[in-house]
Amino acid sequence: MENIKSIAVFCGSKVGHSTAYGEAARELGKQLAERGIRLVFGGGKVGIMGEVADQVLANGGKVTGVIPHFLNDLEVAHKEVTELIAVESMHERKHVMFSKSDAFVILPGGLGTLDECMEIITWKQLQVHTRPIVILDVDGYWKSLRVLFQDIVDGGFAHPKALDLFSIVESVDGIFEAITTAPEPDPIVLESHL
Repeated sequence: MENIKSIAVFCGSKVGHSTAYGEAARELGKQLAERGIRLVFGGGKVGIMGEVADQVLANGGKVTGVIPHFLNDLEVAHKEVTELIAVESMHERKHVMFSKSDAFVILPGGLGTLDECMEIITWKQLQVHTRPIVILDVDGYWKSLRVLFQDIVDGGFAHPKALDLFSIVESVDGIFEAITTAPEPDPIVLESHL
């Protein structure tokens, strides 16, 4: 964990139906601040996205928000963050978040969160990076994603070691353990499909 100075958190711009989602976001924010790890996030003040940032800030931590101009113009940007970077597009947002992060955590969220999750895992499969990726399965939210990943392997579209590109945990404490113990990606996950 000594090399982990910042973590990108991909999560919802809504709070969702379960109170467990917000509780997990707040606990993650608190722990990031206590561990001296900078939060890199989508820059919004809304949903569990805003809750994780609020907790980092409330506990004395640092927060970098990355938000496209069109969302900033709609006044959903979190103006109290340590650093707010406005970008031209959602693609640029993901690239900036990637460039500023040592690890990635995925909390519950919608289609945008799912897009971010799949892209960061794909980049690791393609050997663009080797950083830890952790999916927090709060209250069983990502159970269907677990099945989908296994179906992709079982269907012959990914090597079984592709499942080692990320970890799925069920508690905030599990996030930090998974980051510490994340294995290096096996080149076979790419080479087996070339």
